[in-house]
Amino acid sequence: MNNKLEVIASTLLDMSKKAGADAAEVIGFEKKSLNVDVLHGKLEGVERSEAADIGLRIILDGRQACLSTSDIRKESLEKMVTRSLSMAREAPVDKDIVLARNDQLIDISDLDALDLIDSEVMVEADCLKKWAIEAEFEAKTVKGVTQVQGSSASVGIIDSYLAFSNGFSQGYSRSGANISCVSISGQDNQMERDYAFESRVHINDLPSPSSVGLLSGQRAVARIGARKPPTGNYPIVYDERVASSLVGHFINAINGNSIVRGSSWLRENLWEEIFPKNISIKEFPLKARCSGSRPFDAEGLKTYSKNIVNNGILETWLLDLSSAKNLGLQSTGNAVRSVSSPPSPGTSNISLLGGSKSRADLINEMGTGLLVTSMIGLTLNPITGDYSRGASGFWVENGEIQYPVNECTLAGNLKEMFKTITPANDEKRHLSLSVPSLLVQGLKIAGK
Repeated sequence: MNNKLEVIASTLLDMSKKAGADAAEVIGFEKKSLNVDVLHGKLEGVERSEAADIGLRIILDGRQACLSTSDIRKESLEKMVTRSLSMAREAPVDKDIVLARNDQLIDISDLDALDLIDSEVMVEADCLKKWAIEAEFEAKTVKGVTQVQGSSASVGIIDSYLAFSNGFSQGYSRSGANISCVSISGQDNQMERDYAFESRVHINDLPSPSSVGLLSGQRAVARIGARKPPTGNYPIVYDERVASSLVGHFINAINGNSIVRGSSWLRENLWEEIFPKNISIKEFPLKARCSGSRPFDAEGLKTYSKNIVNNGILETWLLDLSSAKNLGLQSTGNAVRSVSSPPSPGTSNISLLGGSKSRADLINEMGTGLLVTSMIGLTLNPITGDYSRGASGFWVENGEIQYPVNECTLAGNLKEMFKTITPANDEKRHLSLSVPSLLVQGLKIAGK
């Protein structure tokens, strides 16, 4: 537990109570990070950061106000309380304000099982420089790579703390380390760009820097000679790198706030079959060594594993206390928040399960169509689920990759797309959104 954040939170809560607040909540983050950038084998930049961000939520006469600061001096905290109360007095009455009951709040005794903190993560800049140089060097060894746009490595620790005027006070820490490399192939107007990025909670779980650089170079070279694919209706394989975006659209559609507002294309589909029967989507907030893990949500409620989709059927919305109240349901322990806003529904670790085939199997099953490895832009109608994105990747015929493609657009309807999904078994389980490659039938491709 971060003692500095605990003291700040206690101070703010005492100030708020004395100033006349009915209730108050404090959320705090203290961040330490070190980032190193390398270009042409030489150090390009070193950035070291240490900062604290504090958020205060004041409840007064059925009204609320949120204010944040990075200035933790006592006089700044006093001004924060005064301004928050003034804002709350001017705010409209909010019937959707809900605070957790004492019996709903979690009591944490042991965080060791989550294994979210690597005590050795804050290595020196020289170590990160070595990683970045190694990644860049390996990328340059790939035949066809004309330059490496940049290589970087970083480490960091985030301490999180949450305290309420009803006595709740808990915190935890999370570490992280990552390596990235961006490679360019080709010349002049035929240049192609791609990257590789790896991130882990513990340093020892990171792939080698050379493997990151090699993958970056190979991906860039594979895109040489890209051209537009034919226009028409074709099946699509979303590579594991981009398949998570489809599940992300689904997660947004079952967010409790969207359901309350009626602005979701899934608003009428609870307990209906949305995906094929072999597919399940689950949330695992207590997964060890995973960046999305958390022992409690932003309202102090216990997090727990749950079926979101079970055998194709949508079984729950993702709810905080407010959206649950509006829908006549119970919170699912999914509240998240920033330092400057009240709680709202969010997620921790999401996994799509049910795949038994390799990506190669999906490509072979697709026959003729598009393997998508990169996407840009997004047009999505949240009410209807109509979907359009720019894409690039590889054209496939008779189950074999023929040539790289770019400058095309995919279009379809998410509800119809989800009914046809076939998952592979290549998901990366360390990711907070773990989704394998996905085969989707019948999308429109706008190419040449």
